[in-house]
Amino acid sequence: MPILGTVASQFSSKPFNSYESIQTVTVGAGGTATVTFSSIPATYTHLQIRGIARASADTQLDVTLNSDTGSNYSYHTLLGYGSGTDSSGGATQAKIVMEAMTNTASVFAAYVIDILDYANTNKYKTSRNLAGYDNNSGGRVSLNSGNWRNTNAITSITLTCRSDNFQQYSQFALYGIKGA
Repeated sequence: MPILGTVASQFSSKPFNSYESIQTVTVGAGGTATVTFSSIPATYTHLQIRGIARASADTQLDVTLNSDTGSNYSYHTLLGYGSGTDSSGGATQAKIVMEAMTNTASVFAAYVIDILDYANTNKYKTSRNLAGYDNNSGGRVSLNSGNWRNTNAITSITLTCRSDNFQQYSQFALYGIKGA
């Protein structure tokens, strides 16, 4: 079984091709600070967000679920860049934090965000995320995990550009994953 859905979604004749497009958002002129997916149906096993984004300042992407800004999120980040590495985390956060957004003109960071068992009301929600960019003189790659300590089914996801706006042509697509 493929690790990332981008591989799985390329093979239409395989039984693991279970990705269905739910919604795509493309940022227009002037940018926007947030992108929200709402009214998410509970008919899938997992969710995946694939995106590209750029900001006018080096910043982070924050994820909130069901408009919950309480301190019941946690995250871990492993970050690699040019000549070094770093790690960070938080246990009582108001969001899930992801690294890797750049202000370099025409350079977009890429994101793959998996939200596991999003509709299961018997467990907390877990996410795993891979993000990064390269601008030929440096770049970043980050591996992130997140946890929302809430058993409610996820019906909305808000992506926030922490200290800026998502710039024009940033794009996020939400997919539902059926099966195991």
